[in-house]
Amino acid sequence: MKKISAWGLGFFCLISTAVFSVSCTLAQSAKQWVTYTGGDGPGKGKHIVLISGDEEYRSEEALPMLGKILARRYGFKCTVLFAVDPKTGAIDVETLDNIPGLENLETADLVILFTRFRELPDEQMKYFDAYIRKGKPVIGIRTATHAFYYKKNPGNQYAKYSFNSKIKGWEDGFGRKVLGETWINHHGKHGSEGTRGLINGILKDEKHPVLNGVSDIWGPTDVYTVRQLPGDSRVLVYGQSTNGLSPDSSVNLNKPLMPVAWIKTYQGENGATGRVFTSTIGASVDLKSEDLRRLFVNAAFWCVGMEDKIPEKADVKVIGEYNPTMFGYNLFKKGVLPSAYELK
Repeated sequence: MKKISAWGLGFFCLISTAVFSVSCTLAQSAKQWVTYTGGDGPGKGKHIVLISGDEEYRSEEALPMLGKILARRYGFKCTVLFAVDPKTGAIDVETLDNIPGLENLETADLVILFTRFRELPDEQMKYFDAYIRKGKPVIGIRTATHAFYYKKNPGNQYAKYSFNSKIKGWEDGFGRKVLGETWINHHGKHGSEGTRGLINGILKDEKHPVLNGVSDIWGPTDVYTVRQLPGDSRVLVYGQSTNGLSPDSSVNLNKPLMPVAWIKTYQGENGATGRVFTSTIGASVDLKSEDLRRLFVNAAFWCVGMEDKIPEKADVKVIGEYNPTMFGYNLFKKGVLPSAYELK
């Protein structure tokens, strides 16, 4: 076998490095998020940024579908962000430290957050932190209660956002401070019990505009445990655990009800007050439920102070096809670029 000269080996390494660098540059320069331009409609002129990034519940499928409805049917400009592998430019939900495009928050009127245990670098997280400090509205879905976890760098300036934060004034992190709850545990049996939504009539909130046209919510993800909610929280939907993963499954009457959707406010800096809607149901497969999609569309209107524009029964038919992947770890579709979710 012929030996490779030192010069030849050096040249080969140089070429390989150059090819790798070019590949990375191309991956990083490719469009790493999608924007749906809002047309005519009550949301015209408002910008919603939808942030996906969880390993289990297919937020990368759920949020583009929701963004398309809000843009095409109601006029909101919607920008959807993804967890992206910086080497390939493909969506990779297991990349915990990269969500390109957070600078879009500088013009956002509403954030819809569906992330889990992210540890974002300062140059990205600074945009989210600035948004929250302004006291602007937030919708949190499912794992957003534990959206962040500064595990590698617990001394980071943004570690207060971690779901288990002990920092004074930010105990239990972003989830408890802003959304109303952090990660506690599964109340239902994960993977074998679903959630049946029970509209709250105890406080007469069935008349709340966020519940317009909402009556039948069911999804195969289980109910989360939620403690006593803080401040001015108002529960709109309670969750009953179901004995199975089909819509006709009976309700487990031995388990107490848990809040699954509520509204509240939080305080930013300088007295700014932001509206919040939180739902612990909302995986991509849950959103096959028409009334759950309607609940989120209604919540978007309410969060930006447009409750008077909420339809009696919002049109939430999906745009194009929607065939969501079942929840579970390592089940996300590999090699999919953000551009795959552009409106054709």
